[in-house]
Amino acid sequence: MLGELIYEAKGKITGYRVLDVEGPKIEVTISENGTLKGGIETTDIVTYWSVPKPGGAYYAEGKGVFMTKDDSNETATCTVQGIAHYSGQKRRDEGSVFCSTSSSTTGKLGFLNNVVGVFEYEVDENGNSGGKIWEWK
Repeated sequence: MLGELIYEAKGKITGYRVLDVEGPKIEVTISENGTLKGGIETTDIVTYWSVPKPGGAYYAEGKGVFMTKDDSNETATCTVQGIAHYSGQKRRDEGSVFCSTSSSTTGKLGFLNNVVGVFEYEVDENGNSGGKIWEWK
């Protein structure tokens, strides 16, 4: 069942890299400012790669790190898998996200430990991105 919204962010593509010309397999890194459940402000870095699939879709996998902006210096990580489609110059990804953290259960990011979520993400032709994650219960 789809649970509550636990993350929302806006950012910008900061880099591209060609991993393989067969396919091709392209890597993208995005830097973001986000807000986690409870108003926790974060700086995030997400790197994913994608390959084209038949029918115009793209399969993508990636990893990310959430870092709190306050003095707690807490971090959480995520692994993502998704499918993307282009509409004009906009790319829209949807998929699953698996979160973990070494924060204690009483830490600000402790609620993310072993959380599975679903996400949606968009990137426009200028490299501006925005995304949301909902907890999957």
